[in-house]
Amino acid sequence: MKNKMLFMVMAVLMIVFIIGCSNDQESSGNNSVDTSKTEATGENDSGEGNIEIDELSIGFVPSRDPDEIITATEPLKNLLTEELASLGYDVGNIDITVGTNYEAVGEALSAGTTDVGLIPGGTYVLYDDGAEVALTATRAGLSNDSDAAKDWNENKPTEPRDDQVTYYRALLIAGPSEKGQALADKVNNGEELTFDELNEASWSVMSSSSPAGYIYPALWLQENYNKTITDLDQVVQADSYGSAFARLAAGQTDILVTYADARRDNEQSWTDDFGRDASIWDETNVIGVTPGIYNDTVSVSKNSDIMDDDLKSAIQEAFINIGESEEGKEVISIYSHEGYQKAQDSDYDHEREAQKIVQSLN
Repeated sequence: MKNKMLFMVMAVLMIVFIIGCSNDQESSGNNSVDTSKTEATGENDSGEGNIEIDELSIGFVPSRDPDEIITATEPLKNLLTEELASLGYDVGNIDITVGTNYEAVGEALSAGTTDVGLIPGGTYVLYDDGAEVALTATRAGLSNDSDAAKDWNENKPTEPRDDQVTYYRALLIAGPSEKGQALADKVNNGEELTFDELNEASWSVMSSSSPAGYIYPALWLQENYNKTITDLDQVVQADSYGSAFARLAAGQTDILVTYADARRDNEQSWTDDFGRDASIWDETNVIGVTPGIYNDTVSVSKNSDIMDDDLKSAIQEAFINIGESEEGKEVISIYSHEGYQKAQDSDYDHEREAQKIVQSLN
């Protein structure tokens, strides 16, 4: 009996021992799994490092003197490099070029030889088969915003305001030549200009994809005279607004078409570089005003080897951040940009309609 009792006690102890060992092993196994999950989460949180890009190319249109644009935008390289690094992209080199004309930048975006282009809306819609709009520039409103040319002349000089706008106007500006002054006098006296009077003058325009330098002035002629730029007898295409103002100052042309704050940008050059004694505000007058034009774009190439949706998003954020910094504002002021907001293709539908009208007139 005693032997039987002893056997039973030993059996119970053995069972307890086996169960205890089993629980310890399960506990140890669970801890091991939890640890491995923590390590994996830590690795995911730390990421795999930034994506490396050897070179990002940016093309600018020649709305100002090319050398001036290259000099003014040099700091953009470091600013953009730093912003993109914080957004997951390490860029080895940023190459900034100025196209020989507006179309050259559009063609480079379509071909994929330029990754990013700062181009007007008119240029964008001509090349939207190979370019995609990423951002629209914002700029300061102006103290003049009237549809009437005479109002601009009675409220000179044109000054910036604090509020931001997403559009600008194109102006037809008469210079100090005898013909230019005669046209301005009629406008300031409240008289209507005839097409014959305009046709007797020599005009300076930009390339046909420039909204302020061609498209909207052509529409102005169509709306007011049922004519267009190709109907004018004396037209010179300028390679930049700087050279256009130089010709106007020299009396080589009587009228130039340009964006509304262009005289502010060329105020100092008018006397220092172009040799005029009086100010640009005294010697030039507005003789025509176009409706509002949607602002310039930052567009990306659809055919670039490095461009994808993630990089496009990073470029959007980077330019928005640059536009919010004081140093960044100074750089982008070369184009009268003061900031950026995300854009979509449909924002430029009106521009497409303008292009269709101009193409039908040519």
